[in-house]
Amino acid sequence: MNIYLDHAATTRPHPRALAACAEVAARCFGNPSSVHPVGREARRVLEEARARVAFHLGGGPDELIFTGGGTESDNLAVLGLARAAARAGRGRHVITAAVEHHAVLHAVAALAREGCRTTVLPVDNDARVRPADLAAALAPDTALVSIRLANNELGTLAPIAELARLAHEQGALFHTDAVQALGKLPIRVCELGVDALSVAAHKAYGPKGVGALWLRAGTPLEPLTWGGAHERGLRPGTENVPGAAAFAAALDAVLPDLDAHGARMASLRDRLQAELLVRIPGARALGATAPRVPNVLSLLLEKVAGEAMVLALGRLGISVSSGSACMSATREPSHVLRAIGLTPDQAACSIRFSLGIDTTAAEIAAAGAATIDCAARLRALAP
Repeated sequence: MNIYLDHAATTRPHPRALAACAEVAARCFGNPSSVHPVGREARRVLEEARARVAFHLGGGPDELIFTGGGTESDNLAVLGLARAAARAGRGRHVITAAVEHHAVLHAVAALAREGCRTTVLPVDNDARVRPADLAAALAPDTALVSIRLANNELGTLAPIAELARLAHEQGALFHTDAVQALGKLPIRVCELGVDALSVAAHKAYGPKGVGALWLRAGTPLEPLTWGGAHERGLRPGTENVPGAAAFAAALDAVLPDLDAHGARMASLRDRLQAELLVRIPGARALGATAPRVPNVLSLLLEKVAGEAMVLALGRLGISVSSGSACMSATREPSHVLRAIGLTPDQAACSIRFSLGIDTTAAEIAAAGAATIDCAARLRALAP
């Protein structure tokens, strides 16, 4: 049995993405900055990919910067926007939330070491920022607010359009990390009302090592690295042309059927949730009362260590996670689960199922039965 239910960590690249990557790597191996025919062909492919990715976000190609992934996109946005604002004298106050990805939290901490005033907002029990809390934290010197669209552990959605409106009323810029939302729900930057938005290909059936930052035209951004005029001088270094082409191909393949994919994943997720809550005493679904992406189910299983459950299911060929993949190398409780009020012991008893567009009803049934059995066996072994 091989059942993969960890799509929030990464997705299997779509066949069209793999084909595009291989074809472009072999045919368009030139440097897109070169002016000879081979380089010009690579540039054409790169710009075509840029236009397609931007289209899927509802933006223009001149607003899209290719990066090495979501972490780099978050860092470029948070550090680049805040530093540019400070240099222009527009304020040195940055606001974020306690449940952000560490790519944002650590970038904000770096800004604090540079002398910026920073505010980390609390969240409710569904890991969502309350608009009233943001409104109270905004000040005349607030330069940037960074709140992510979809939480990677609970799947819950922040009210980004309302939060961005509040920030703009105070004259601040707004960035959102949309890495976990891409490929799960429609993203239109104009509807969200943000100034910058980060995405990563590998969360949406593309390859690892490529992402993008959408930046509203005219928004000042200071680069993080120096060394060339690539990506309008905002992200120097020879572009990953095969990765960009594969990113675009993945979105072309998946997003046209997004509504159908989402409805099917939500139906399977809800079926799994209902069965586990009924069959496992004390089980609790986290974030289930709030709007969330259609593919994530986060469960708290009392007296069942999440890591032990992941290993037990893994021995049966079922891949799930406890917390996020970004935190799996540490022994610290999830900062997201702690922020929503769980104790360290409770946070250690969580597991996350995250479905993909190819997940089947049979796989969900098998995973549900195995989880019920493993939970009973692990509780029986517990002291």
